[in-house]
Amino acid sequence: MKLVECVPNFSEGRNSEVVDKIVDEIKKVDGVSLLDRESDPDHNRSVITFIGQPEAVKKAAFVATAKASELIDMNKHKGEHPRIGATDVIPFVPISDVTIEECVKLAKELGQEIATKLNIPVYLYAEAATRPDRVRLPDIRKGQYEGLKEEIKTNPDKKPDFGPSEMGSAGATVTGARHPLIAFNVNLNTDNLEIAKDIARKIRESSGGFKAVQAMGFDIKERGIVQVSMNLLNYKVTSMLTVFNAIKEEAEKQGVEVIGSEIIGLIPKNALPDDAVKCLKIENFNENQILEKRMRG
Repeated sequence: MKLVECVPNFSEGRNSEVVDKIVDEIKKVDGVSLLDRESDPDHNRSVITFIGQPEAVKKAAFVATAKASELIDMNKHKGEHPRIGATDVIPFVPISDVTIEECVKLAKELGQEIATKLNIPVYLYAEAATRPDRVRLPDIRKGQYEGLKEEIKTNPDKKPDFGPSEMGSAGATVTGARHPLIAFNVNLNTDNLEIAKDIARKIRESSGGFKAVQAMGFDIKERGIVQVSMNLLNYKVTSMLTVFNAIKEEAEKQGVEVIGSEIIGLIPKNALPDDAVKCLKIENFNENQILEKRMRG
């Protein structure tokens, strides 16, 4: 059976009623199974994971985007995580009997539908990118919603792949196709944000660090700590254990301790090292975060 995973990120992590309404739209679509939902109030962002046959998954992504555009006003949104829209990014991930090329096709079809029916600018990224400077999400998100809102009107480099060169309260959306990604955060026992930013700079690929690693430093105010927040774009190229040990080593050089880590969303079973909870200091790990286990129900 053809199976595609979709992991849209929405710019709302504090109002559970809004997230519930978005999730309800996904649940209404036949042939789609909801696997996971996680909301982060500091990032003010929710990550929802669902799976199903390609056309059903594409439909669910569209109705969720439509609902988010009604309920989330980017002019009022504040959060730690970079973002450009109410539905910030929609990746399609091949799981079973589906190629990455088929996922690229889904991303392009969805992008066209969002632009046409919702009047939202859409950018294509990752395997679906039409330009080298749009492969990476951070490059598309430069300036965030506030900056893009002005630049999209006048800068030809900011012209979207689909839709108008202007943004309303729903902002813009990015859609694309990628291989399985791991959202992995490492927490440090300091409130010095510069330390987290420095470590992130050293480990991310764009600054000469590890391949297939994106990283940023964040301030987790409610806990009085900072965090190195990462996307591991290909765990077979750079593993969780590799980056965890590198962060630990860099932190120790600055007299700081790694106090824990967290996995956001789902993770393939073979991405976890032996005794992962202990060796990675994973906080609140649940076996239901393992993709294969969740798929089995």
